[in-house]
Amino acid sequence: MSRLLIVFLSIALLGNAAAATFDLYTYTVNGDEVSVTIIDYPTNATGAIEIPATIDGRSVTSIGSSAFYNCNGLTSSIIPDSVTSIGSGAFAGCTGLTSANIGNSVTSIGSSAFYNCTGLTSITIPDSVTSIGDYAFAGCTGLTSANIGNSVTSIGSSTFRNCTGLTSVNIPDSVTSIGDWAFQACESLTSITIPEGFTDIRSFVFEGCIKLTSITIPNSVTSIGSGAFSTCTGLTSINISDSVWLIGEAAFANCTSLTSATIGNSVTTIWSSVFRDCISLTSITIPDSVTSIEQYAFENCTSLASITIPDSVTSIGNYAFSSCTSLTNVNIPSSVTSIGSNAFNGANLTVSNNAQDYGLYTIADLIDLRPGSSQLQIDNNAVTLQLQIQRSDDLSTWTSAPEDLVEVELPMQQGNGFFRFAMPQE
Repeated sequence: MSRLLIVFLSIALLGNAAAATFDLYTYTVNGDEVSVTIIDYPTNATGAIEIPATIDGRSVTSIGSSAFYNCNGLTSSIIPDSVTSIGSGAFAGCTGLTSANIGNSVTSIGSSAFYNCTGLTSITIPDSVTSIGDYAFAGCTGLTSANIGNSVTSIGSSTFRNCTGLTSVNIPDSVTSIGDWAFQACESLTSITIPEGFTDIRSFVFEGCIKLTSITIPNSVTSIGSGAFSTCTGLTSINISDSVWLIGEAAFANCTSLTSATIGNSVTTIWSSVFRDCISLTSITIPDSVTSIEQYAFENCTSLASITIPDSVTSIGNYAFSSCTSLTNVNIPSSVTSIGSNAFNGANLTVSNNAQDYGLYTIADLIDLRPGSSQLQIDNNAVTLQLQIQRSDDLSTWTSAPEDLVEVELPMQQGNGFFRFAMPQE
């Protein structure tokens, strides 16, 4: 045990051998021997700081991970132009920090670098920066504006997540990647312009941006991720261009102010819950490219009065239009071969006595080609199929008895679904 303790102490001493102090800063000399990294600062320090550009004749080129972590008393910081990188969690938890001046040589801002700096009100990211890490400014609830430099190519996951005071942010044309949840719950954000050339809107990236009233989606975008705009309760309309082929699950779910939506001609599937709980949606254009409408796609769209389903659609999922209480007019084409359970449950549909009106089957599909062997009756909103069992000894003479008549009745109640008869498959 004592031998192990000696080994651990030796490792610890070797690990701290390069650490030195300058004023209140703890730093290490980098491998090039001409630059240093600041690795620590007293958590009880207060006031404004201007990080030195040089220490003991060596250039300060980086701020290490967690270097100023939880320095709650800091009010402002100036990062010199000598610094090229800000490490993970460098200023995380500095709740008293109201301003941070990032030097013009910084190329990368690490993950959680300014996480939960709740007093930070604005940030300018210089043109030298190319990447902003995950959670870099997440939880900065006092942040009202962010100016992102023109060299940034990637914004990490959850970068501005829960920045509830953020009202404006510019995304330069240089940005080609924005991570999941990047602006989630930015409740004060009113508008956003996605730059030309951008291709992929990731999952939940704007979820919960309740004041977002407009969004510009360029023609370069090919996919919109799951939940990307869910609970954007201020969004009133959306126009999805023909370049988009994928709209993920719940992409616009609970957008309660959304009144209209146009879907481009490259989308083939309307995935589960895409427009679920969009209670103000009155019109929706489904293009001919769509072949399936998945479960819950339009559930609880209580203002939707009519919808045209194109001939390209072959399947409608469970509860796809459930609780669409204003829905009275639906044209279901003959191309539809599968309708899930409760697809129109709760809709105020008028049920026709003519089965052919539903486009699901025809009389010829249901009547056996041999005369008298089956009969379809439609009366009082009910469908009855009569099957007469017949017997033969030589396949030329057939006889039947009254007790061999089998009847199957399916009630066609308003709004409770559609039915059809099919031969069982082996």
